Amino acid sequence: MVDARGQSCPIPVVMTRKALEKGKPTMLEVLVDAQVAVENITRCAMSLGYQVRVESQEEDFKLTLTKGA
Repeated sequence: MVDARGQSCPIPVVMTRKALEKGKPTMLEVLVDAQVAVENITRCAMSLGYQVRVESQEEDFKLTLTKGA
């Protein structure tokens, strides 16, 4: 789980990319609190072969990144 709430872009993208490259997980959850972070992380994850599901949780967003088969 990457908790990037309270961070301004590009920090959430950098945190997510590091987590994806470090462990090469098949699934990763990311918490952010800005729509622009959702959009940037989605682009980054998709470029690395991940599918992205976004859930809105009050003021925050939870992104679930899963590696496509």
